[in-house]
Amino acid sequence: MKSTASFSKIAYLKAKIKGDEIFRLVSAFFALTTLLIVVLMVYELTRGSWLSLQKFGLGFITGTTWDPVFTLNFGALPLILGTLTTSAIALAISVPISIGIGLLLSEYISKRLEFFVSFIVELLAAIPSVVYGLWGIFVLIPFLRNNVYPYIQAVLGSLPLFSGPIYGGGVLTAGIVLAIMIIPIISSVSREVFSAVPLSQREAIISLGATKWETCKIVMSYAKSGVIGAITLGLGRAIGETMAVTMLIGNKFKVLPSSLFDAWYTMAAIIANEFTEATSDIYVSALINVGLTLFLISLMVNVIARLIVWRTLRLVKGVSRG
Repeated sequence: MKSTASFSKIAYLKAKIKGDEIFRLVSAFFALTTLLIVVLMVYELTRGSWLSLQKFGLGFITGTTWDPVFTLNFGALPLILGTLTTSAIALAISVPISIGIGLLLSEYISKRLEFFVSFIVELLAAIPSVVYGLWGIFVLIPFLRNNVYPYIQAVLGSLPLFSGPIYGGGVLTAGIVLAIMIIPIISSVSREVFSAVPLSQREAIISLGATKWETCKIVMSYAKSGVIGAITLGLGRAIGETMAVTMLIGNKFKVLPSSLFDAWYTMAAIIANEFTEATSDIYVSALINVGLTLFLISLMVNVIARLIVWRTLRLVKGVSRG
């Protein structure tokens, strides 16, 4: 009887080990599949942009001319600057709001209310970008053009950034919409990082007589690297945004705009606007080269952000266990 039970137990353990091994292999396969997709994307983008890479080399990144009709000369520097400028505006607006939301959810409100507020904030991430674009055209642009931008220009019009005619759409408008779109990302990661700070740290700070705000400042200092990672993730999202920016930025190729109210261009916007109109091989290759540049910038930003967040959470959990 005992031998039968022992045999059944051994058979069960063998089956369990076999099942674990199968699960491990399947998980590894899907992980490698994701890596393979990234490699194939880089390969296809490089192959498609090879003609442009051969003709322009690094001059493609530093060039300031985009002439698909006569000279067939292409340079992406204004596109890169437009992408980085709109992303920087988005970060400048969204970071204080997102960190405030993260502190509110992790430090100030109850769990039940936290679920409701976080649901409302994260609902912004579920809205398609084209809907943001339509909302920007019909609601945001008229409001900013008639109520906000004239006041900004009256106060700061002496600065070149806020001079010139006001059209409604432009660099600043695109940056504002991008800020709204990346708030859920930054606030969600910030909340997780703040919540990962050990409770013992908060109790020790409060026991020394610190106020709630002083405790929050210590928590932010403790989770500084994680907040930087959250901001970098938001930057990666802003850099790659296409439809909303295309609909609001004005789409005018120039080295520098006359002001933040002026129209400009981004890498994603020029691909969306001109790819179907590309009639020559070098034109198509130049647009794919823009896509390759955008992909590499976004990939680099997201990898850096993931590493920062991973390192922060690992350090925080290590201190908590210690």
